[in-house]
Amino acid sequence: MALDGTLDAGGAERFCDHLQRPLARGHSPAGALTGAAGGGACGDLIRLSLAVADVADARILDAGFDAGGCGATIAAGSATVGLVRGRPLLEAARLGPEDIAAELGGLSPGKRHAAELAADALHRALGLAARQRARLTARPGRVLVAMSGGVDSAVAALLVARGCGDAIAVTLELWADAENDGELSCCSAQAVRSARALAHGLGLAHLSIDLRAEFRAGVIEPWLAGHAAGLTPNPCVRCNGSVRLDAMLELAQRLGCEALATGHYARVARGQPGEPPLLRVAAEERKDQSYVLAALGPDSLARLRFPLGELPKQRVRELAAEHGLAVARRRDSQDLCFLAGTRKRAFLQRHGGIAPRPGAILDGAGAVLGEHPGAHDFTIGQRHGLGLGGGGPLYVLGTDTAANTVTVGPRERLRTGTVTVRELTLRRPAESVDGVRVRSHGRRLGCRLTEALAAGRHERAALALAEPSERTAPGQIACLYSGELLVGHATIAP
Repeated sequence: MALDGTLDAGGAERFCDHLQRPLARGHSPAGALTGAAGGGACGDLIRLSLAVADVADARILDAGFDAGGCGATIAAGSATVGLVRGRPLLEAARLGPEDIAAELGGLSPGKRHAAELAADALHRALGLAARQRARLTARPGRVLVAMSGGVDSAVAALLVARGCGDAIAVTLELWADAENDGELSCCSAQAVRSARALAHGLGLAHLSIDLRAEFRAGVIEPWLAGHAAGLTPNPCVRCNGSVRLDAMLELAQRLGCEALATGHYARVARGQPGEPPLLRVAAEERKDQSYVLAALGPDSLARLRFPLGELPKQRVRELAAEHGLAVARRRDSQDLCFLAGTRKRAFLQRHGGIAPRPGAILDGAGAVLGEHPGAHDFTIGQRHGLGLGGGGPLYVLGTDTAANTVTVGPRERLRTGTVTVRELTLRRPAESVDGVRVRSHGRRLGCRLTEALAAGRHERAALALAEPSERTAPGQIACLYSGELLVGHATIAP
C-alpha cells in the first residue's frame, strides 16, 4: 500500500481478484457455524461460516461467506475465507482486521470498516465453534483470560501471559442497545473490538462469545422483575454467579485451560487440604470486588485466578503505561454495563414496559409532600430526584409499588441495628461471621448472626449489627465475612 493510503499495483490486483473472483461466496459448509456482523446504517453485512473438526486442535476444515453492501465487504469476506481454511482454531483466533487488510494488499481508511466487519464475523463464528465443537487437549499452565477492553483486564492478561506463556483471551458480548454508549460499556460490540486489539497486541489468541440471550434471561429479566416488584436487585452478583463466569469456565475447559483469570480485585484463600477455597478481600480494600463475586461456588473458585488481587490500582495503571497499553489512562466504568449512557428510568420503560406512574410522596405520618413519577424508580436511602424543596434534606425511607407511594423522612430514621436476609448461603458455620457488607464498595460492618446456623442454605436469618447503620434496599446483597474471608451471602429482605 502506498504512503498516501492508496493501493499499489500489487495490492490493487489482490483486491480486485478477491472482489471479482471471491472465494466460497454463497457457500455454507455442512454443519457450519456462522457469525455475522454489520447491517447497520451503512448497509454492509457479512456472514462467515466455518466447518470445524472435533479433534485436538479444532482445525477449520472449510469456510464460506456471504456479503452485501460495498465491494470492499465482499473482498474482505473472500480474503478471510482464504486466511482461515486449514488453520487450527487458536491460530485463526489470532487474526484481526490488519491481517485481512494485508491479505487484500492494504485498505484505504474509507474501506477499513470492511476488514473490521469481516473480523467481527470471523470471531463470532470462532466463538461458536469454541463453545460447541472445541475439545482441546488439556495443557498444564494454560490459562483463559477474561478481557473487557479496560485497563484492569488488560493488565491481568499481561501478567498471565508473562507468567505462564500460554494464555488465551476471551471477551463476552452481553448486551446490544442502540440507546447505549458502546464506548462506556464493557460488554458491547465496541468493547469486544477494543479487547481483541489489546489481546492481539499482547500476542494472544482472542475469542468473542455472544451471551446476549443468556444475559437477557439470567440478568436483565430478573432485574426488571425486581424493580417492578419494588426491589433494588444487584445484577452484577447474579451475572458473575450464574451467567458470565460459568460460561467462561466452561469455555476454559473446552480449550484445555487449567484456570480462568479475570481483572477483578479479589483473592482466593485455598485453605487446608480438603477445605474448599474461599474469596478473600483484595490487598487494596477500597478497590475490593469480592462483593460482586459472592455467589461463586467453591468449584468455580478453585479454577479462578485474580492476578490483580495483591496490587494497588495505581500500580496497575503504571504497568499498563510501562508496556504501552492504549488503555493505561482509560477511566473506569461507573455504571451498570447495560445502562452505559442510558438513564435507568428510560431503560425500565423500554425493556420492561415499566412506564411512569405518578404517585404521592408521603412523610412518616402519611401527609402528602409532593409527587413522584413512579415508586419503582426510587430506592431506600435515596436523597436526590425527589423534587422537594425547603426544610432539611429528606431521604427515601420506603416504597410501596402496589400503592405507588414513596415515604421520606430525615436521615436518622434510616438507621437500624438489625438486618433481615433471605436465601442465605453459608460457607462456614454462623459463629465464624463477624462482618457484613451491604453495598458493593461499602465498608464492612461488625455483625453476628442471631442463630447458630450450620454451613449450607437457609431460607431466612437475622443479623445483629455491632452499631446502628443506614438501612439498605430490599433486593440488595449482604456479604458475610470472617475477617478478610467471604463466608456467606444472602439477599436483603423487606
